[in-house]
Order: sequence, then C-alpha cells, then structure tokens
Amino acid sequence: MLHFPPLPSWDSFHPLIIHFPIVLLLLSPLFVLISAALQPPKGRPYMITALLILLLGTGSLFISASTGEAAAELAERGGGMDAVLKAHEHLATETQIVFSGLSAILLGMFTIPLFLRRPETRLSSSYLPLAFLALYVVGAVFLVNTAHAGGRLVHEFGVHALLPAAGDQPAASSVEEKTNGSGDKNNDGDVGKAGE
Repeated sequence: MLHFPPLPSWDSFHPLIIHFPIVLLLLSPLFVLISAALQPPKGRPYMITALLILLLGTGSLFISASTGEAAAELAERGGGMDAVLKAHEHLATETQIVFSGLSAILLGMFTIPLFLRRPETRLSSSYLPLAFLALYVVGAVFLVNTAHAGGRLVHEFGVHALLPAAGDQPAASSVEEKTNGSGDKNNDGDVGKAGE
C-alpha cells in the first residue's frame, strides 16, 4: 500500500523547493520577450503571464531563503565550505532585493498605464519591456551565481538536508522483513522452505 512520505522539517524543505524560484525567474523574461514582439493588444496576455510568474518566483525566493537559513543553522562548518556558505547566503539576500525591485518595476509598467487610462503604444508595449529585460539580466546573473554557490555546497562539499530517521516513518511505509517458519530471515529475503 502506498503512503505519503513523512513531511520533512522546515530546514529539510530547502532542496525540495529551491528549484521553483530558479525555474520561474528564468522563465518570466521569455514571456516579456514574446509580449514585446507582438502588437500592443496581442502581447498583453503574455505580459500578464510574465508578471504573475515573476511575482510567484520572487515570493518563492523568500520561502527558499527562509528554509535555507534554517538548513544553514544545522550545517557543519569549516574550511572552504564556510566561505561558500557565507557567499551563498549573501548572494541569496542580494537576489531577493534585486528581484523585489524587478517585480516592482514590472508591476509599475503594467499598472501605471491602466491607472492613467492611456492606450498601449509601441513605447509602452515593446521598448519599455525590452529595456526591462536589460535590467533583468542583472537579476539573472545574481540568481545563477546564488544557485552555483548552492550547487557547490551540495556537490563539492556534500552538504545535504537532514531527513527523518527511518524509525520516525510510519510502520506501514517501512519494508517488512519476510521470515521463514522459525522467525529467521532467509538470505534472499524471501519466505522459503528449508533446503530450497
């Protein structure tokens, strides 16, 4: 019978959710680019999509940073790993700031014309989004460098999340040992008769 695995602690969530902001924040500029390439009314749905993806990505950055801070408190420190961990934390904070600013800019680019009740022009629907993408490159560089430092922690220094011990899992999800009639486990793990 299948069961959900036990929920990890907050610090163990970091490797589970960290890829969401990376994917979302690298996907958003694609929709901005599509929006800028289309004529003003046709590009609007793509700009809405870009804005929603950017806001979700920025929000998930803060959740990822929170779980990362909790995980960092439990990490063993020393040597080169400590310097990479500090760089990762510093870059994560800067990435949060940069993408918060980018989110505010894109939100303003989208909402200000609505409040002013101005029709979309080629300037507001193409040239401003392209200028925004030039700024977005800065955010992408911060994001990729933060991810690279995190990847170094995992792949170079072996840092990993602390998962619940096998004894903490519900009994129904553990593998039951098959025994023979005497209660002893066969070498092959199957129930069998003596002499087989």
